[in-house]
Amino acid sequence: MKNKINNFKMNNKILVIAFAWITFFNVQAQEFQGMAVYQSKTSSAEFKERMMGNREVTPEMQKRMEERMKSLFEKTFILHFDKTASIYKEEEKLETPGQNSSGGMRFMGSLMGSGGTYYKNVKQKSYTIDKEFMGKQFLVKDSLPKLQWKMEGQSRVIGGYNCFKATAVITVSEPDFNALRPKSDEEKKKAEEEAKNKKTNLLDNLIVPTEKVITAWYTPEIPVNQGPDKYWGLPGLILEINDGKTVILCSKIVLNPKEKTTIKAPTTGKVISQKEYDETVVKKTKEFMESNQRPGGGGGRGPGGSRR
Repeated sequence: MKNKINNFKMNNKILVIAFAWITFFNVQAQEFQGMAVYQSKTSSAEFKERMMGNREVTPEMQKRMEERMKSLFEKTFILHFDKTASIYKEEEKLETPGQNSSGGMRFMGSLMGSGGTYYKNVKQKSYTIDKEFMGKQFLVKDSLPKLQWKMEGQSRVIGGYNCFKATAVITVSEPDFNALRPKSDEEKKKAEEEAKNKKTNLLDNLIVPTEKVITAWYTPEIPVNQGPDKYWGLPGLILEINDGKTVILCSKIVLNPKEKTTIKAPTTGKVISQKEYDETVVKKTKEFMESNQRPGGGGGRGPGGSRR
């Protein structure tokens, strides 16, 4: 009896998805376009723990830093997509006085990919991103990574859409600030031995893993090969992404909006490959850390060299 009920539920889902595909292709006589709103939240526990252990950080300073960090770790993005391409961009907000005004916060924002437009063309299998890093504008152009998705066979409903689970293991690039994790006790002990009497900074007890597991939930009811950020390659729009540190969840979808958006690649900035951009970020990050630290790790200098 239980098997019959499960088969009935699965058949109903298949019928719903089949109907969605028929409806979707019926509107292709029009110029199909959609818009999805995503809420992105990244865990900041490691940075809060590091601040609590810093004797020079007063409760008032900690409160201000946490308010500024919230704008870095909690964001809203808009994805505009059609049958072959999409643009993904952070929602524009009015900045409160003093927010992210410090050089350190601006630098962290650059590392976390603040600003810019992420253009993906799944037909050409390419992407273009305009990025500002340390006052310079770059135009990163490269091929879309081929994600090896594994269908997990689980389902759930997100925002009224039937979604299915898929996972993939991806390689983490060295400057992926969002992937930072605390070092293990063994890693810390080894680093402490190597760094005796050397300068320390905020990132000394953190490390970037070489790989991470991505969990995606996609809906075949919107059969476009798109998703938020760099994610794509599933037989339906990706409504949720979880990489263990960051969760990107769709909160709103509008299909065929009355006001169309021009979906095209950005054009401003120095053209550079992803590898070249990553190498630039790593180099400049090391230079920044070396010029803004002092023995003991209690503080440092701002971007202009003045004590904070």
